[in-house]
Amino acid sequence: MNKKTEKRPVILVASFGTTFNSSRSITIGAIESTLAETFPDHEIRRAFTSNNIRRILRERDGISIDGIPQALEKLAEEGVKDVVIMPTHMMEGDEYNNKIVAEAQKFKTRFDSLKVGHALLTTDADYDLLIDILRRTADARDAAATALVFMGHGTEHSANEAYSRLQRTINARGIKNMFIGTVEATPTVEDVVEMVRKSGAKEVVLSPLMIVAGDHATNDMAGNDPDSWKSIFERAGFAVRCRVTGLGSIYGVQKMIANHCREIL
Repeated sequence: MNKKTEKRPVILVASFGTTFNSSRSITIGAIESTLAETFPDHEIRRAFTSNNIRRILRERDGISIDGIPQALEKLAEEGVKDVVIMPTHMMEGDEYNNKIVAEAQKFKTRFDSLKVGHALLTTDADYDLLIDILRRTADARDAAATALVFMGHGTEHSANEAYSRLQRTINARGIKNMFIGTVEATPTVEDVVEMVRKSGAKEVVLSPLMIVAGDHATNDMAGNDPDSWKSIFERAGFAVRCRVTGLGSIYGVQKMIANHCREIL
């Protein structure tokens, strides 16, 4: 009798998700590829925590992506014994706590080992490292008179403090031309415009502080509507350039996530 083949351990990569197909492969897909290269003994699986995004992809494109409970149920039924859920979320807010940690708790008895990794911004070292990575995204045109403005999503959860903490860390390091704001919480775009004005910058480079450059980055940040960040900064008298590139496409960010994964393996 042949010995039953033991199932490989699984890294379940948990992302919020995106309906922008062109961005998905170069951000979420790139993170998954880096995890696969870093941990070749593990199988990489995908889950999205946004039920709305999963529904749109299913109805619009016929793409079926599991949520956390669906993915864990499949893994349990397949006989997988060891699972690490590795989030690509920026911080440990509602999506992380309710869609990942809480759901994982329900499956604890179904696996020999079920662990959940930390979000991108967790430790002091994470904040410093992300700042270094963001500064390296600047090109030769970004002189001292250019403000590097990063637009985060924002949340009503207390985890929104991460954005202010990131700005405080930037300030404490003496960096004068980097600014953090959010599209749905604080700091607001008005707050950021005022900070940039006080810095004396004449030009602004807008970039998303999000894993995926989706609707918020394309429309709320770089769009031509009057309420986009691009339009608001232009009306305030600044020359504006936009970089519509998700953090997930940056190798340094991919390695940050891989390192968080290594911490719990």
